[in-house]
Amino acid sequence: MLYAMIEMQRAAVAPVRMMARMNKLAFSSDYNVLSRTEFGKSVAASASLLESLTRTYGKPVWGLDTTEIGGKEVDVTPETVWSQPWCNLIHFKRDPEQLQDALGGSKPQPRLLIVAPLSGHYATLLRGTVEAFLPHFEVYITDWSDARMVPLIQGRFDLDDYISYVRNMIGEVGPGANVLAVCQPGPPVLAAVALMAEDNDPNQPSSMTFMGSPIDCRKSPTVPNLLAEEREFQWFKDHMIYSVPPPYPGAMRRVYPGFVQLASFMNMNWDRHVNAHWRFFEHLIGDDGDSAQKHREFYDEYLSVLDLSAEFYLDTIKRIFQEHQLPKGEFFHRGQLVKPECITTTALMTVEGENDDISGIGQTQAAHDLCVNLPQKKQLDYIQEGVGHYGVFNGSRFRTQIVPRVVDFIHANHDAKTEANWRNAFELA
Repeated sequence: MLYAMIEMQRAAVAPVRMMARMNKLAFSSDYNVLSRTEFGKSVAASASLLESLTRTYGKPVWGLDTTEIGGKEVDVTPETVWSQPWCNLIHFKRDPEQLQDALGGSKPQPRLLIVAPLSGHYATLLRGTVEAFLPHFEVYITDWSDARMVPLIQGRFDLDDYISYVRNMIGEVGPGANVLAVCQPGPPVLAAVALMAEDNDPNQPSSMTFMGSPIDCRKSPTVPNLLAEEREFQWFKDHMIYSVPPPYPGAMRRVYPGFVQLASFMNMNWDRHVNAHWRFFEHLIGDDGDSAQKHREFYDEYLSVLDLSAEFYLDTIKRIFQEHQLPKGEFFHRGQLVKPECITTTALMTVEGENDDISGIGQTQAAHDLCVNLPQKKQLDYIQEGVGHYGVFNGSRFRTQIVPRVVDFIHANHDAKTEANWRNAFELA
């Protein structure tokens, strides 16, 4: 019912949004003498703010057309190299000739699979993460599907399916690759690598890096962690799950709507968001185009949300946030016990933010406690001062302090021989 009401509300405000857009154009036009007055600027700014607040935000584009390597520009083309109903694997292919020229005869760069979170936002939320790693690696990323766009005929998608998808995509990227999980994917990625290690899978990654991930939510619990534990599991089923209405392709599918999670996150920092929009209004009046554009770019991404399948969401609440199955050694994948102690060759790095209010200090570090048979020389823990959750994978400190450490760690644990063998086999195929 809530989903249908939201859709009705969006339809109801459409005329208001159109009127705001017309006023914005009218009072921003050079042909309107009022556009140069305080009154005209205030009307145009108000209309722009209203239009942005009532707009329906679709899936953003990547917008990563080039990268710079060794001072030389290299063209980048995102292409889908693996596709299933619930996820696409995107490869940011760099122009081979330009890349070879930029590297100047250096060895091929390692492959990096970034596992994006399936927690309400599109993978494009990690645009800055991808951009920062493109000069250093052959980058791939998981592009999870919006549940409201997946027809019922495609079946369920739960946490076990997620783990299987991750394992398959690691295999698609190839042996000796490196995996980086941002936030939510930490536990399922660790589970996938542990299963690969136990099965002696030839596609085991060279390294795995976890950033702000809830490996063990019992450590330094945050507001979302406490909420998950204070509420009964049935409460989440009764109050967080809704049916997708027509005309979406996934009509009648039970989902955790992205707009519900967005509202929860915004309420956690309501004053900050209100102040940000007030500053946006002031920037528009003051003709501060650069600051206004930065605001638009951030909120165009932040307000673009996707739905999660009910099975995946409820599985995650119960198994990760309430029962803490992974750190307790009670996590099963399709009847097989997940044993992180089987990991002996895949290097492990954890990154946390000092001010993270989503995954508290220690939650990601817990991965080291679980990988008991991994040599210490293959482990690294890093806490970034002065950043919150978002700053762990984006922003200036991420680019200048976290990225260099991750790059050095991956190169230090990269198997050049495996990389060469994979590339030879790939080229022959």
